[in-house]
Amino acid sequence: MNTKGKAFRYPDNVDTDVIIPARYLNTSDARELALHCMEDIDREFVKRVQPGDVIVAGWNFGCGSSREHAPLVIKTCGTGCVIAKSFARIFYRNAINIGLPILECEQAAQEIEAGHEVTVDFDTGIITDVTTGKSYQAQPFPPFIQNIIRSGGLLNSLREGSAND
Repeated sequence: MNTKGKAFRYPDNVDTDVIIPARYLNTSDARELALHCMEDIDREFVKRVQPGDVIVAGWNFGCGSSREHAPLVIKTCGTGCVIAKSFARIFYRNAINIGLPILECEQAAQEIEAGHEVTVDFDTGIITDVTTGKSYQAQPFPPFIQNIIRSGGLLNSLREGSAND
């Protein structure tokens, strides 16, 4: 499982209210919510993001409220992966639950610049900045979490598992 796209770069402490402002949470339609992804920090994000693109951020990405909407809108926009120095714990778990690939890699998050072409191999945890030719090693997910992400989230993974019983 891989992704390839351009990098969007954000600072430390990007909270869930920046990822999806609470003023839009009057709908549960993920596509409608995704139209507002990152707009309080980057008004052009939803106009420029393409399937497979990568968000690169600093420390504590996804801090703030525990709402599942934040990783959901990132995934619904087509973002292929989030790479950060660290994630807020509840964001990390919510991302896995909805099937959004995320990787902690301090060096990659420090060095990859906005606009760089990035590839990520989720099976090995290798992140490559194609623009510079530099590779980074993140901790790959264990197979059961890779299965959750590959299935599109925890519920889909459980459904697939019970269908095979």
